[in-house]
Amino acid sequence: MRTPSIAFAAGKILWAATLLCSVSAAYARPDARAMTCAQTQALIKTGHAAVLTTGPDTYDRFVRQFGNECDWPEVPISTTIRTKDGECLVYRCEEPINLPD
Repeated sequence: MRTPSIAFAAGKILWAATLLCSVSAAYARPDARAMTCAQTQALIKTGHAAVLTTGPDTYDRFVRQFGNECDWPEVPISTTIRTKDGECLVYRCEEPINLPD
């Protein structure tokens, strides 16, 4: 029986590492600052929710206005984020504010 060579084993390890890196890149967070408002809103609408990069070290999860992506008691609350073409209206899950009577 022949044993695999060190070069062959190293090649398999390198191939596996390359595969893992390409898979990680496919799931990278989209950067809202690099997209137009229409692209950002379409991404959220298509996936019903999306985690987007909003700044150098910040990100958040945004949802459709009418949907069930928020856990109770949270509801979709409007907010704006910076996109390539200016401010963009999106929705984020937050607990509603109860005002006194």
